Amino acid sequence: MLSRTADHLFWMSRYMERAENTARMLNVSYETSLLPQSAAAVEAGWEGILSISELLPSYLALYKTITPRDVMAFMVKNENNPSSILSCLRAARENARAVRGTLTTEVWETQNQTWLEVNRMLKSGEFERDPGQFFEWVKFRSHLSRGVTVGTMLMDESLYFMRMGTFLERADNTARLVDVKFHAMQNDFFGAPNYDAAQAQAQGERLAEVAQEYDFYHWSAILRSVSGFEVYRKVYRDVIRPERVAELLILRPDMPRSLHASLNEVVSNLALVSHDRESDTLRHAGRLRSELAFGRIDEILATGLHAYLTQFLERVNVLGGRISREFLMPQAI
Repeated sequence: MLSRTADHLFWMSRYMERAENTARMLNVSYETSLLPQSAAAVEAGWEGILSISELLPSYLALYKTITPRDVMAFMVKNENNPSSILSCLRAARENARAVRGTLTTEVWETQNQTWLEVNRMLKSGEFERDPGQFFEWVKFRSHLSRGVTVGTMLMDESLYFMRMGTFLERADNTARLVDVKFHAMQNDFFGAPNYDAAQAQAQGERLAEVAQEYDFYHWSAILRSVSGFEVYRKVYRDVIRPERVAELLILRPDMPRSLHASLNEVVSNLALVSHDRESDTLRHAGRLRSELAFGRIDEILATGLHAYLTQFLERVNVLGGRISREFLMPQAI
């Protein structure tokens, strides 16, 4: 396959997955912002969204304060923000148009219709009237795109590069989400911020109850952002505990959006397009997957979750660069 064609297919899938991930994070933040909480807590939640995508400096250059309305506008329809939902869907459609002859009619029409429809919805004000419904629509279009791709594309290198792009993007986003959301808790991964044992004892049981309620909504929001709330209940059948949330989203191979599951897909599709079984790219990906396959959550938490995820993100970025150099266009790195 021509590297130019592989490049377009790879990034088409990455941008579509990125649009869905952005919609998921915004939807959960929008819903949790409606719960009773302080203005500082609301602002911290929206600031976390910008931090996940490394867009806080770009946002503050346009807006002076962090408000739900401005953050959603910036992350949904700002054409100058390359990670906004509108920009991602446009980029996915443009990459699909560049390789129109490689795609089935169903895949192309799905991408093109998504682009036309999102423009209509934003111009008509449907997003402002019901943000939650808009985010659900973005998720549905991403699901539809993946389903049509798997259901109609020939199982050859074109499909493998598309799948590789999807799951490399998913691994990156899940790691960012877990890192930012867990790091938002003052003591790394336990307890609600601004509450410690001495305060709880001094101020009575009510303070402990508030902290417990905060914990529940915080971890529930993380799970719902990756469609993992029902999965967590089925797997653990217990109250939501942060170390188990971390285990589910990092190490469980049967959790569709976990780091382990995403790397399994990346490695399997990479092996299908790689003609050299000893290539450095394949070995790098395989080593990263093996560490997830044989890792233990207690060891990760003991050495520091933030440090672990920071290193994981660096290695995923290195893997993306290796894939670009070996298979794709050089400027795509």
